[in-house]
Amino acid sequence: MSIRLKLLRKKLGITLEVLADKAGMTKSYLSKVERGLNTPSIASALKLARALNVNVEELFSEDASDQARYSLVRQGERQALVGSGEGPGYAVLTSQVGQRSLLPFLIQPPTEFSDPTFKEHQGEEFLFVHSGQVEVDFMTERVLLGKGDALHFNAQTPHRLRSIGPQQAQLLVVVQGAE
Repeated sequence: MSIRLKLLRKKLGITLEVLADKAGMTKSYLSKVERGLNTPSIASALKLARALNVNVEELFSEDASDQARYSLVRQGERQALVGSGEGPGYAVLTSQVGQRSLLPFLIQPPTEFSDPTFKEHQGEEFLFVHSGQVEVDFMTERVLLGKGDALHFNAQTPHRLRSIGPQQAQLLVVVQGAE
């Protein structure tokens, strides 16, 4: 389970701290589970699966042969990974995260670049502005996007986002991870 948990967490782009908070566990405990030094109980595995929005079997399975034909997440069933869903934060829009190469998120970026670090990861990223306006900072260039605008880029390019203007921006973000 250690390799699978880290893979799922990294695929979602969340830190140990965020996962620990979502699952109601300590960061040190999760770190030990990821490194194979601890084996979670069934109750802990269920909490982790819920926090990662996956079936508990995905935490243990290395085989994707039983992959469902599709993943349906209704609006009222979205799981916020960061934030409450009301303000800045993001929610995953699919289940079976470990078995998918495309990861769609609904993101409501903060109004400030509060985190000085830029994100960069393997694969590609696609942004579509559903509402509001957003600024994408690529370190050497900033791009302003409005409602209906789309941006596609190499996700290894350091980047960060913020909502600008009076309305909270809402974006569909699809990340394609290099497997």
